[in-house]
Amino acid sequence: MTTTLNVKPRKASWDRKLHWVATHSVGIALAIGFTTPIVFVFLTAVMSDKQALSSNLWPQEWHFENFLRVFEKAPMLEYMANSLLYSLLATLGVMLSAIPTAYALARMKWRGRNAVFLLVVAAMMLPPQVVAVPLYDMWINFGLTGTLWPLVVPYFLFDAFSVFLLRQFFLTIPQDYIDAAKIDGCSEFTALVRVLVPMARPGIAATALFCFLFTWNDYFGPLLYAGENKENWTLSLALASFRGSHQVEWNLTMAATVLIMAPAIVLFLFAQKSFVKGITFTGVKG
Repeated sequence: MTTTLNVKPRKASWDRKLHWVATHSVGIALAIGFTTPIVFVFLTAVMSDKQALSSNLWPQEWHFENFLRVFEKAPMLEYMANSLLYSLLATLGVMLSAIPTAYALARMKWRGRNAVFLLVVAAMMLPPQVVAVPLYDMWINFGLTGTLWPLVVPYFLFDAFSVFLLRQFFLTIPQDYIDAAKIDGCSEFTALVRVLVPMARPGIAATALFCFLFTWNDYFGPLLYAGENKENWTLSLALASFRGSHQVEWNLTMAATVLIMAPAIVLFLFAQKSFVKGITFTGVKG
């Protein structure tokens, strides 16, 4: 009798586990699919040169010194500083330009607002390669090619995706809060800074994270504008050169890849709640 009573709770617990696995099966499969390449890169990074990319996928010996050897092969700290400078300045520029623009498109009533919003959506559909040649010619005339300025300055002027994302999030905030602030004597700018921005922190965090990750992984822009000056290379550009210079040492190439991925992964882990909340509320209203 006692054995029968013990079997029933165990069976119920096993059924709950199976039900949880069945309910989250799609998520589990996606998690495995996205995690497997990262695990493969890390395991290859700590292998010996002879074992890397062989049929043996588990390291026979763990060589964590590969991460230190990467800094001996290339000035990775300098490239990391360039990437941080590019990503942080671009994110700052997006916040300063996109927040007021999105507020004007979402909350201020003026003639031609919908037409301007359609132009923003159209700009999102325009491939960056289409305008690469005229922009490159412009920066050559300014004498700024080979620097990070052609990469950073455009984000202080306009970024269509960030404007669209913030505009959609601002529309989810009730208008009553803005009206109450104006009744208390707030101007449009004061209402934006003191009322809307604090309430839109998840959307702003999601937009900033999108911008930071895009610029951190950007390869086309640094290759086009800073490729001629090695001192201003970013990590993405340096990694491509590192792979070309060390084709045989795949363990070091993977170690460099892990070092480049680590800041983005850590940032996402700390900001994932705000990121998910911002994406969830964005697009509720059109």
